[in-house]
Amino acid sequence: MISRQDVEHVARLARLALTDAEKERMEAELSSILEYIDKLRALDVEGVEPTSHAVPLVNVMRDDEVRPCLPAGAMLANAPDRAGDSVRVPRIIED
Repeated sequence: MISRQDVEHVARLARLALTDAEKERMEAELSSILEYIDKLRALDVEGVEPTSHAVPLVNVMRDDEVRPCLPAGAMLANAPDRAGDSVRVPRIIED
């Protein structure tokens, strides 16, 4: 379904250097993907509601629970460069 030239073209666009073995593997894998897409296109989906998930999602996040914060000293204990109760980082904005 996809030719070696197509694989080489896509690889060139993506700036990938593929070996001959990788090109063969990509040719087979991309052909398989395109064949699957053709099967999906053949399905009649008239009247099927679009969904974001195959199954309904319920309780995907835990309830918020109030807990005491760590003391600033404990949070900053592993900071490589401290300035009081803050972490010092390199300047990234130029004047």
